[in-house]
Amino acid sequence: MRVRDAITRLRREKAQVSIAAVARRANVSRTFLYDHPEARATIAAAMTETGERRAQLLADQDQEGEAIWRERALNAEDGLKAAHAEILAQRTRIGELLGQVRDLESEWTQGAVQRITTENTTLKQRVRQLTADNRTLDERLKAARSNLRFQDRRVADLEAQLLDPPVGK
Repeated sequence: MRVRDAITRLRREKAQVSIAAVARRANVSRTFLYDHPEARATIAAAMTETGERRAQLLADQDQEGEAIWRERALNAEDGLKAAHAEILAQRTRIGELLGQVRDLESEWTQGAVQRITTENTTLKQRVRQLTADNRTLDERLKAARSNLRFQDRRVADLEAQLLDPPVGK
């Protein structure tokens, strides 16, 4: 009776049914279980049943996992189809833009390109020349301002001398 109760408790707790586990729960020795064929047969039947339940549980989990992976695979296929469609659309757009670039390039003759390049080079030289001239004029302006400040001080000193005649003459 204690052996059956122990097996029932192990099943309820979803613990593994074994000779050692039943002996501990039933508070009997293993020798007792091995010596009594009825107890040994009950434990063997419980172990077989538990093994079958575990096998069924694992099979169910495998099926659930397989269903999840199947769902993921289908989602991945849909994503892949969408990506391929987007890539195709992008390639088409790139082709159209390259065609427009070629059309624009074909409007310019080699002579026109060379003329524009020459004008660009001339304009760059002119900009450099004007920058140098501007720098020179800026330096001259600073020097003129410095001279003007000096002359203003000199005039102020001379005016002061005219207004204050030296004492003693």
